[in-house]
Amino acid sequence: MKDHNDFFDDIIDVGDDTDAEDLEYTDEADEFDDEDEEEDDSMVVRTALLKKNDMLALLSLKAGDSGGQIVRFDPRESLPSMQSYESETEARKWFARSLATSRKNGWSVVYDGEPLVG
Repeated sequence: MKDHNDFFDDIIDVGDDTDAEDLEYTDEADEFDDEDEEEDDSMVVRTALLKKNDMLALLSLKAGDSGGQIVRFDPRESLPSMQSYESETEARKWFARSLATSRKNGWSVVYDGEPLVG
């Protein structure tokens, strides 16, 4: 081996085939991004991360014109729970009530907003 990079080229397989694969992946990713943007306009998504002692809990809202859902993950329960609502307004109201009740019961809000990616 004359060049240090030759070793890595052999291991990583630097060839023309990888460029074609990257283009295919990029095209598919763009399609998914377009779909997500269309859904985001009519959907409200909100996540609250709560902390109490050494426990973390999650309260999440997804609501739109066709109704809404609230998902609760309590570390003291074996499974998360989900509640569906017929309207966005009703789902938002119950999300706010659940968050207020959690605060009253000693939970502190670590994060409250749109879900973070990355």
